[in-house]
Amino acid sequence: MPAHRSGFVALVGRPNVGKSTLLNRLVGQKVAIVSSKAQTTRHRIRGVHTGEGYQLVLVDTPGVHKPLHLLGEQLVKSAVDTLAEVDLVLFLVDGRSTAGRGDRYVADLLLKAGRPVILVANKVESGKMPPEILETYRDLVPALSEHVISALYGKGVASLLADVAGRLPEGPPLFPDEDVTDQTERQLAGELVREAVLRLTSEEVPHSVAVLVDEFREPETPADKTFIKATLYVERDSQKGILIGDKGIKLRELGSTARRSIEKALDRQVYLELWVKVMPGWRKQARHLKQLGYITE
Repeated sequence: MPAHRSGFVALVGRPNVGKSTLLNRLVGQKVAIVSSKAQTTRHRIRGVHTGEGYQLVLVDTPGVHKPLHLLGEQLVKSAVDTLAEVDLVLFLVDGRSTAGRGDRYVADLLLKAGRPVILVANKVESGKMPPEILETYRDLVPALSEHVISALYGKGVASLLADVAGRLPEGPPLFPDEDVTDQTERQLAGELVREAVLRLTSEEVPHSVAVLVDEFREPETPADKTFIKATLYVERDSQKGILIGDKGIKLRELGSTARRSIEKALDRQVYLELWVKVMPGWRKQARHLKQLGYITE
């Protein structure tokens, strides 16, 4: 009988190459928020895929970029720290265009980390990638193998999964078979509120918003709803005004959008209460980042 395999696999790449989409695809359900905006993921999120004779613990990392503020530095640090803890790295790139400065920046970090790498060219719906484009990524970092996929539509993902599973070290399952993530429901709720902000606002606003779940109360009876109270922190009064909107219309839209997503994820009814507060310069100050959970040590 073949030995059981298990291990940690990091999804690493520059912002907006589809890491969270691939994580959700591999897990089989939504455990990470998704947006077309860069820097959607701000925390390391683990998703668990359990198959016949193997278990992958997939770690979705923040998009690696040259940081512009302390929050950016923490996001990059989180991604780099992850590299030291995993058995394998999936280096995700946008297969529709040649390698750029951001990809080279990520590749340099991978070379320093010295972990085994699989090159994954994402967002290629046709399944075919021009050789001259692929070659620009081959030049960045030595890879064990290459895969051309569409995480959004699932093309090429089964082959990638089989390749990854076969390269894991022998070992017992790391999580119970029924687990799909190590996120708590409270954490997931906060992320889904932030996803609503990413979807419904534009320009600098979504990047200036942090969400803190202040209360998360389970229902006492089957007829009750899960009560969630969350605060949206922004850096300026003008951003607060945008999130609230005229007569509170934008905040109500954000709340109803987030509530539907949370109810779908938790599979039960939710009462969601949102507040907006100004925390000037929170992305640049360590004390604020600690309060909001971006600095934990």
